[in-house]
Amino acid sequence: MAKHRPSPSPAYILGVGLTKFAKPLARNAADYTELGFEAGIKALLDAGINYDDVDQGIACYCYGDSTSGQRVFYQFGMTQAPVVNVNNNCATGSTGLWMAREKVGCGAADVVMVVGWEKMARGSLGRTFKDREDPVGRTVDMMKETRGLTDAPGTAQMFGNAGREYMEKYGATAEDFAEIARINHAHSARNPYSQFRTPYTLSQILSSPTLHHPLTKLQCCPTSDGGAAAIIVSEAFLTAHPHLRPRAILIAGQHLATDSPTLYDGSAISLMGYTMTALAARHALAEAGVSPLDIPVCELHDCFSANEMITLDALGLCPRGKAHEMVRAGDITYGGRCVVNPSGGLISKGHPLGATGIAQAAELVWQLRGCAGDRGVPGGVSVALQHNLGLGGAAVVTVYKRADGGGSADAVCIPQDEEQEGGVGYNPAVEARGFTRAQVERVRSRKWASEWALGDTQRKVEARF
Repeated sequence: MAKHRPSPSPAYILGVGLTKFAKPLARNAADYTELGFEAGIKALLDAGINYDDVDQGIACYCYGDSTSGQRVFYQFGMTQAPVVNVNNNCATGSTGLWMAREKVGCGAADVVMVVGWEKMARGSLGRTFKDREDPVGRTVDMMKETRGLTDAPGTAQMFGNAGREYMEKYGATAEDFAEIARINHAHSARNPYSQFRTPYTLSQILSSPTLHHPLTKLQCCPTSDGGAAAIIVSEAFLTAHPHLRPRAILIAGQHLATDSPTLYDGSAISLMGYTMTALAARHALAEAGVSPLDIPVCELHDCFSANEMITLDALGLCPRGKAHEMVRAGDITYGGRCVVNPSGGLISKGHPLGATGIAQAAELVWQLRGCAGDRGVPGGVSVALQHNLGLGGAAVVTVYKRADGGGSADAVCIPQDEEQEGGVGYNPAVEARGFTRAQVERVRSRKWASEWALGDTQRKVEARF
């Protein structure tokens, strides 16, 4: 087992940016170059820096050709900074954040820009390369051996089986899983970036088409097009730019874990990465010096309602086997103990694989800054938890705190003044808007910008605004 070590130097999220998440293959669908450009420009504006300040770039996507990351980053400037392309299944975005923190923590960089996106096909996820071994093939074989196979989409079967096992072991009901989806859809109605913003009743969720009991269609995340970006900086950078510190959010604890042999112990819950999530959570929380019971807000990987149920357990947000009781008590929404997925989660906000983990982080940055508007946790928060999962496998758990040690209740949301250094001219947590050409010029490289590399991307992005 890899030895866990605290980062030798603090790392902070200084800026974040999002595109709206949208249904794939829509009539006016954006290309990945546009998704990455929009999210990246917004993150640079939010951070109050120029691309010339960026030491390294990390591009996060699952579906796309090699060096797509360079194609996106060259639009900001051709500074000859290293750009790395990352693919770690559904945990790709948060894997990029983990890599950025490692680089900053070991002194390899002071500023790392992470941009994630996905341009997806409609329908359930499928294999791309069918002439070679499937990376999750042994997982599918274990499911077939223990639970059998149906005609339902493979991931719905896997996570649905985990839900069935939770019902068998602990007494959860189909209504408990549907309630998770009802809450996430309700939260999503407040999020301007969400793919779906329609709330549903419990009855509507239960009566939507069944994919694999207990999962109905409205308990499953969609495929999505979308982009997200974040700027990670060092303590030294903040010391040199003290006016930027109020917007910085500390990555107080973080761990990326892979599977143990328990993956194949015959349990449908284990098969969905329960052990690696639990390990990542223990390390991240310990590094941050907080208990799961200290967490007032959490963005977790609810690709299906069943995964939210088992993840509440794995993160330690409830005693093992008691997640359904937490749901019944109203303790995963406003007025309860921990607001889970205030963004709407993957189920309703959408799931563009390479952007998802970064989008989760953006939501928690806004929560900690006190900028989340009617999505904000009442009374404010001083710590937040993130969980991002990729079968195959990778689990990234991250704990965030305000850099000044305070809470969002004491914070004043950072002014977003397009005429001053930093900001996009509005509160991006509550408005999904664009930017001006003057703002783009302010954050693109002053020395190494290439209009040929940019092409018509900026014009296409502006047309959507």
